[in-house]
Amino acid sequence: MKIDSKLPNVGTTIFTVMSQLAMKHQAVNLGQGFPDFEGPEALRVALNRHMHEGKNQYAPMTGVPRLREQIAKKTTALYGRAVDMDTEVTVTSGATEALFAAIAAIVRNGDEVIVLDPCYDSYEPAIELNGGKAVHIELTLPDFSVDWQRVNDACNTRTRAILVNSPHNPSGAVFSSADLDALAEIARRHDLIVISDEVYEHIVFDGVDHQSVLRHAELAERSFVISSFGKTYHCTGWKVGYCIAPPALSNEFRKVHQYLTFCTFNPAQWALADVLEQMPQHYLELPAFYQEKRDRFRELLAGSRFDLLPVAGAYFQIVDYSRISDLGDLAFCEWLCAERGVAAIPVSAFYKTPPESRLIRFCFAKNDQTLVAAAERLRSV
Repeated sequence: MKIDSKLPNVGTTIFTVMSQLAMKHQAVNLGQGFPDFEGPEALRVALNRHMHEGKNQYAPMTGVPRLREQIAKKTTALYGRAVDMDTEVTVTSGATEALFAAIAAIVRNGDEVIVLDPCYDSYEPAIELNGGKAVHIELTLPDFSVDWQRVNDACNTRTRAILVNSPHNPSGAVFSSADLDALAEIARRHDLIVISDEVYEHIVFDGVDHQSVLRHAELAERSFVISSFGKTYHCTGWKVGYCIAPPALSNEFRKVHQYLTFCTFNPAQWALADVLEQMPQHYLELPAFYQEKRDRFRELLAGSRFDLLPVAGAYFQIVDYSRISDLGDLAFCEWLCAERGVAAIPVSAFYKTPPESRLIRFCFAKNDQTLVAAAERLRSV
């Protein structure tokens, strides 16, 4: 057979590559972004209980009503945005599914979608699979801020949407209220739909509030806002996320979702509804939980030859290794894994056209002993 690939430039993701390399060299894996600790015991107990109570068949396509109700209540409490659980909240099989469904719902052949580099690697393939073109605008180094004038200048009659991410992966940068105002002005001027990837919404540091687009009334009316229970409850393998969007956008979103996965793991939805209702302190205390890990990791790396960039949110630390090596970032990550036993992710993997820099990303969503072990090896570099 002759197969003309729809994604000819896509291979195995860098996360899989580096995790396999970590296993090969028995390295401490600070590459792929997942915790090496468990989520709340109450969540696992609730999952077991709901499975044994027989909640093992299909969930409703839009999500278990009780979970959608709790999502709506949390959204109102945190962001002051009243959302309708029936017409605006959809539970998905992870945030990546939600991102794909949002893109598929609105992007047609020839449409352009602005993405801000560095960005998560699923964005562009989803755009291309739906006939669109990703237009890459680089964030401004070293703080990974958005040059909104460049974004505005990139818009034309083919521009359909803009995809934003705050707190940002891989840099940890976060939006301010001024960023939301600038985004709203551009979206209004060019009649854009906004897809807002907010999977790290509860991981923002130093007393700063997460600036969800749901806080901005004008943006909320033209946005898909996507989040992840996996990130919030340390259960990335459960693959449960959700999308909040106004009714017209949710309607189109659900048309795709129902033929993509139809529904999401039923007992997990019931368990998550339980902890949302009974344990709001978990997500409210999450910023302090991860800020302690951020500060601990940075303290452990003090005195190393890595230069640490600021981290305002999410659970990643970018470091500059310019004082150590002239290798490209992928080659340096391979060397670091093989020779020093620590796995990291090259930041160039998040770019269409990487800039000249020497940056790699570590994940600090790890037990303290993991961070200590990694830091001992990194300080020896």
